[in-house]
Parts: sequence; structure tokens; C-alpha cells
Amino acid sequence: MVARKVGKYEVGRTIGEGTFAKVKFAQNMETGESVAMKVLAKSTILKHKMVDQIKREISIMKIVRHPNIVRLHEVLASRTKIYIILEFVTGGELFDKIVHQGRLGENESRRYFQQLLDAVAYCHSKGVYHRDLKPENLLLDSQGNLKISDFGLSALPQQGVGLLHTTCGTPNYVAPEVLSHQGYDGSAADVWSCGVILYVLMAGYLPFDETDLPTLYTKINAAEFSCPPWISPGAESLIHRILDPNPKIRIKIEGIRSDAWFKKNYMAVRHGEEEEVNLDDVRAVFDDIEDQYVSEQMEVNESGPLIMNAFEMITLSQGLNLSALFDRRQDYVKRQTRFISCKPAKTIISTMEVIAESMGLKVHSRNYKMRLEGISANKTGQFAVVLEVFEVAPSLFMVDVRKAAGDTLEYHKFYKNFCSKLDNIIWKQEGTAKSDLLKSASR
Repeated sequence: MVARKVGKYEVGRTIGEGTFAKVKFAQNMETGESVAMKVLAKSTILKHKMVDQIKREISIMKIVRHPNIVRLHEVLASRTKIYIILEFVTGGELFDKIVHQGRLGENESRRYFQQLLDAVAYCHSKGVYHRDLKPENLLLDSQGNLKISDFGLSALPQQGVGLLHTTCGTPNYVAPEVLSHQGYDGSAADVWSCGVILYVLMAGYLPFDETDLPTLYTKINAAEFSCPPWISPGAESLIHRILDPNPKIRIKIEGIRSDAWFKKNYMAVRHGEEEEVNLDDVRAVFDDIEDQYVSEQMEVNESGPLIMNAFEMITLSQGLNLSALFDRRQDYVKRQTRFISCKPAKTIISTMEVIAESMGLKVHSRNYKMRLEGISANKTGQFAVVLEVFEVAPSLFMVDVRKAAGDTLEYHKFYKNFCSKLDNIIWKQEGTAKSDLLKSASR
């Protein structure tokens, strides 16, 4: 069992994991507010020479304060770690919504696109270019409003330098001029990515999608795509003006905002007066000022799986509806998924190890947490999944599964395949027994 505090925050379970950082659920003990805490090891940042990049990401997220951008509250540091305190967004990824529903209706797609464009325009007004816009980096809050996250690849133009030169982003969403390795306009490149997102929202699939990169790049460079028949002429016309391979004649944000299709039911977002942004905490963290360290308190007992309390269960279920914990619909898989088992924790772990190895994955297991690693299907990078066992009631365990690296769609396929081999582990009982277990789990 782990009880942990960082400064005024009580730290809970891991809700996300990437190559260089973990994101944990936390609660401000002074205000009761739920937050997301991004945790980075200083040793990792120094080893990979990422100090400037991380400092830039944090500074950018403090500068951009907009209702459709995930808010950064503050930055803290201990002797070994950096903690980025972010707004806790509960509605999941836009990507998951598309996977679950398929294509979205025209009005819903337009509303998300309007919110996306407002936020991107605001970033550009601050001289910030995101450079990795895609549905996986677009979150939804509890009201269904869009929030841009992950400014890890963002760029602030250097003094006197007009064009950006780094090739970055996810290939399917990247503008042709970025792939050409010549200088490019960050604003035009972000607009292209917004156009690809609009297409995905309305079509339910990518405009440019090839398994081998040379063919993909050829299609992107020629803007070789067609719209499905259900996309309206107004939307199709706008998509073609955005996905113009020539950045010089590609429609700009002002042009999109004056487009008849875009303007329908458009309500410009209201946000308060411009706040004065203080970067003192960012400087303090990265200048290693001794008295800026926060206290870390941890009590660990590793004799069994972590015990999840009712409060954590409720937060991960986004409200009082705990049914998501027990939902076994295999057609809908989020980047983070979970299932319930009544088998002993050691049996769950050993069974998952055997199955993962049979799938050709490398297994790293410690206590009741496991990391599975392999090569992604297109052989362009690593695929990794983290599994963790929690005790939610006596003899009732929840296995939390989340993507740590690789493509989200590939993770969806992995999860379905993995669960199909776990029939003797996953609890399938329905009816009154389920409600009894829910009651005992929430006590």
C-alpha cells in the first residue's frame, strides 16, 4: 500500500504513462481540487539532454491560458523529480469518442473544430505553434468541451527567425512542407493538422493512411485524398482549401473564420481578462534553487497489490457511476482500460505474464505491476503497455491496462486480443452479484 504526499498534494494512482513522464491523479489537500500531476525524473531529463525542451513546454503551457487548452497550475521540484500540476480533464480523448462512435455528425464535428481553431488561433497570437495536433492530444471535459493538451513539441519562434526547421509530429497529420525538411511556417502547418482532424471527425478515418511511410509521404505531398459522399459540399470545400499542399496559398485562420460552413452556430469563446503570467516557479525548478524543493512523504508496503479506496474508484469512473469498471464491451477500448477478476492477485499476474510472452512481448514484472514491450506493427518504433493490479474489495481485483508507447489503434487491437486469451481470469458474472460487489467495493 502506498500513501504519498508532494507538498500540498495527496498523490493517487497513475492515469497515464509516456516515454519520459508519468501522469498521476492527485488532490490539492487545501482546496479539495482534483488535478493531474505529471512526474518527471531529473536524472532522465539530464541524461536525454531535455532540460531546455521541458522548460519550454512548461513555460508555453503557463503562457497559453484559454478555456480550450489544458491549464497548467504550477511547477514543483523535489531533489530527484519535477512535478507539473495540470487541470484534471475527465471526459477522455476525442480519439476514443471517434473509435467508439465512428464518424461524428456534422454539427458536432463543426463545434469541436470551432473550439480547436479558437484555441490554435489564441496560441498563434502568443507566438506558440503546437506542431503535434491530433485527436489523441485533444481531451474532452465533463461538459464535452475540447481541451488541447501535450505541448511537448511546441515551438516559440526565436528572435529574428521566421521559419521553423524541426520535423516533428505524427506523420498522418503532418503538413507536406514539414516533411520536406525545409523551413516552414508553424501557423500554416498547424492549420493543415486542423484540416486532417476535421476530416477524421467527419469521415471516421484518416485522409492519408498508408502502412509504408514513402507511399504515405507521396500522398501527403500531393494532397491525394477524396471526401466520402456524406460530407456536405460546404465542409468538403473548406477541407480542400485547408489541405492545400502549397502553404503559401493554403487558407489561413482568418479565412477559415469567415467561411460560411465554419460560421454556422459559431460562438466565439469568452475568456476573462489577460492574466499576468509568472514564470518564477519554472525558473526556480530549473535553476535548482535549494529552498524551492517540496517535501515528499511516502509509506510503502509491497506485500500485496495496491488497495484502491472508494474515492479513487469514483474519480476514475468520472462521477458516481462505477459501471465503467465492470463494462466488458469489447468493441470499445480506451487508451486506458480495465477489467475485474476474482482470482488471486498472484494468479492474475502469472497468467498475464504467460499470455504476454506467448504474444511475443518482452515482460518486465515487479510486485503487482507489469510492463510489456514489443515493436510496433509498422516497425517504426516501440509498442509498450503497462498493467497494474489493484485490490478494490476483499478477493476482488481490478487490472488497469494503459498504453505507454506506440499507436493508439494498435493498442486497441492488442487489448481485444489479450482479453480474448484471459477468459479464465476476467470476471463475467452479471446481475445481483455485481451490485453486491459494487457495494462492497465502495465501502
